[in-house]
Amino acid sequence: MKIGFRIPSITKRIAARTSIKRVVRHNLGLKAPRGLGWVTDPKKALYNRVYSRTTRGCVVSLLFYAGGFLLLVLALIFS
Repeated sequence: MKIGFRIPSITKRIAARTSIKRVVRHNLGLKAPRGLGWVTDPKKALYNRVYSRTTRGCVVSLLFYAGGFLLLVLALIFS
């Protein structure tokens, strides 16, 4: 299990959107409602829950740190 920053991948993002499995499921309307991952695939649902809680998106973190840095600079300028 990964802990830390997620590294974005353009190829994985494109592959997820263009997979045959996804196209068939969306065209036939076989999607389960949100929150039913525990019923359809409990192992994957557990993995996804742990993964999302132990990692951070790199863009979100960069914006968070940049905002904090900006506040620090403004505090130094105006004090």
